[in-house]
Amino acid sequence: MTDQSFMERFGPRLVTNGYPILPIMPGTKKPGRFRGGAWSDYPDWTRHAERPTTEHELGIWQTWPDAGVGILCGPVVGIDIDIVDADLALALERLARARLGDTPALRIGRAPKRLLVYRTLQPFAGIRRAPLEVLGLGQQFVAHAIHPDIGRPYEWPEESLADLDIEGLPTVDEAMARAFVDEALTLVPDHLKPARLSAAPSVGAGPSHSQAGTLIAIREALAWIPNADLDYDSWVRIGLALKGALGGAGRDLFASWSAQSGKDDAAFTAKTWDGLKAERIGAGTIYHVAMERGWKPDSALVLDGAAPVDAVHPAAALLASVQASAPSTPPAQPPFELRVPEGILAGMVDYMVSTARRPQPLLSLGASLCALGALMGRKYRTETNLRSNLYVVGVADSGSGKNHAREIVNELFFEAGLAQHLGGNKIASGAGLLTALHRQPALLLQIDEFGMFLSAAADRKRSPRHITEILDNMTELYTAAGSVFLGAEYANHDGRNDRRDIVQPCLCVYGTTTPLHFWNALQSANVVDGSLARFIILPTEDDYPEEALGRGIRTAPAGLVERLRLVAAGGGHVPSGNLAGLGAGTTTAVEPMTVPMTQEASDAFSDLGSEITRELRQARGTGHTAVLARVSENAQKLALVAAVSRDPVAPAITLGDAEWAIGFVRSFARNTMRAVERHVADNEIERNHKRVLDIIRRAGPGGLTKTELTRKTQFLDRRTRDEQLVTLAEAGLLTTRLRPSATKHTVVLVALDGDAA
Repeated sequence: MTDQSFMERFGPRLVTNGYPILPIMPGTKKPGRFRGGAWSDYPDWTRHAERPTTEHELGIWQTWPDAGVGILCGPVVGIDIDIVDADLALALERLARARLGDTPALRIGRAPKRLLVYRTLQPFAGIRRAPLEVLGLGQQFVAHAIHPDIGRPYEWPEESLADLDIEGLPTVDEAMARAFVDEALTLVPDHLKPARLSAAPSVGAGPSHSQAGTLIAIREALAWIPNADLDYDSWVRIGLALKGALGGAGRDLFASWSAQSGKDDAAFTAKTWDGLKAERIGAGTIYHVAMERGWKPDSALVLDGAAPVDAVHPAAALLASVQASAPSTPPAQPPFELRVPEGILAGMVDYMVSTARRPQPLLSLGASLCALGALMGRKYRTETNLRSNLYVVGVADSGSGKNHAREIVNELFFEAGLAQHLGGNKIASGAGLLTALHRQPALLLQIDEFGMFLSAAADRKRSPRHITEILDNMTELYTAAGSVFLGAEYANHDGRNDRRDIVQPCLCVYGTTTPLHFWNALQSANVVDGSLARFIILPTEDDYPEEALGRGIRTAPAGLVERLRLVAAGGGHVPSGNLAGLGAGTTTAVEPMTVPMTQEASDAFSDLGSEITRELRQARGTGHTAVLARVSENAQKLALVAAVSRDPVAPAITLGDAEWAIGFVRSFARNTMRAVERHVADNEIERNHKRVLDIIRRAGPGGLTKTELTRKTQFLDRRTRDEQLVTLAEAGLLTTRLRPSATKHTVVLVALDGDAA
């Protein structure tokens, strides 16, 4: 056994052998992609058929957990013998070998069904004559994965494609393939061939019961039918089936499905739709074609358009009664555009991004802010005595490149001779943290797996005191940067346990974590007591950025190293006194440079203060107040760092610094408050409330029916689910709307927090 995914084991060899590949979602036969910690459908996978698989794509897919491997057809075709009669399946295989060539590439999934692989001289579209099919251009087959029906890997009894160069396969053309299918079908008894669709409906009627499908089921099935380069007849056939299944309601589906093809002409598509007359074809064709490609409809999905689409939800009356009083959807906030302040910060971020295999500009900026903030410690302050001590958390999924920025900071500090400002990668205890700060009062801690650390430090019920003291000390140190942090008193004064006071400590913390570990570690108490609010939380928008290959050995820019030294020296500012700035005790004089602020910048922060006061009053009694209360303070700290980044010798906080810092902190504070509402819970009931609401929210403005919600919330029983919906409706967090369809309107549930995704 191996812990490697199929993509890790076979992907590189398949690409080397000339096969275009793509990732297969675990437990399915269909292409998938891994984003935000979860697998989902890959709607535009057919684009990978247009060219060979790149090393960059392969590198990304190898990081996706449990990824299977699919082979894109075009350069190759798959002769799919979908026969459960063992003798007949073997006879058809022998016929294929006799007519098309004795290929060594035989794949077995659910025996006795089988698939043989051949090379094409000129790619051609697939040929469907069930139970036989030639998988061609715009289609794919699974090469290596766990078969969803039998729970075992696909087998290659002779030779795997991973061991066969594509040039070694026998070649076929479209005429050979069609001739084989025609001859093979003569061997297949009628009872193994699909039955014909039912007769046409009466003139002027909508789709007949046997033809009609439901919009939800048709849309889901159609996603399994690619339209990268279908021939005209196949395209028209799907259009006829859509019209027979949905009537006029299928127009938009046909248009969007047709648009997948590079040959699509919207006007011609619309004209063709108007001329289609579906007499003997409908939903059955759509379902059949989709199931041939691996679609397995959920048992709860209503396929027959003549059946009731959805029952009225038990809470519909209550939902309707609260809909009128539900709060209106607030206007969406403008998207945040990442901008890096000029100077040293820009130099650090550019260096991090240019040397990263998976560049993460936002996380690079977060690490650079903390690094520069630590070097500025006890050297610079604002006119209101704020310092550059910052707590930042970079949130990204595993394998996303979140560790690179921390590595660069370490290298830069060592190169500049500033390693004394680096703390350890882990904190063993609250006392250990204070000892490190007493040794070096301006300290940078870079903590990997910060979510796991936070989970232990925030758990006051199960974690020992020396662990929970870490978070307590961090909270106190944050507010003590401009004064004296008084150490703990001990009963035994033996020289080792004397109280250790620290003058103007500057602790900067940059942690990296995954979303799951971070949000699961928090409870509402962490929000209310302000320990979370002190952190600027930066969730990346791209968990898996494009990989830049060929990056490894690097040399730190000499100019950047010199400017970091200049910051650590206070820009050349020399305080008075022989011991000025040296040591941590109360006998040490610390005289930082006061960085002035322009009047325009001061006015911007004054306006921010007024806005925050109004929002605090509106948020009274909620967990938002702790986060809001730190917005202005964090913004001023970032503006201070930006000013020193631009000019360490004579810095001044300008309006540009203020506007950048305010926009940055405001944006991520909103993200944090939204994430707290969605994820932070103290018990299972509250956690389920948030999970249900998040599922509805992700459906967007189109909402979810009861059937759809039931499929997605199988972790709840029916009574609990209904109670959850009633509670959410009473809280004004969701409402009901009607979704039109070709047969009847359907009640759907829609989230009302204005943040549907």
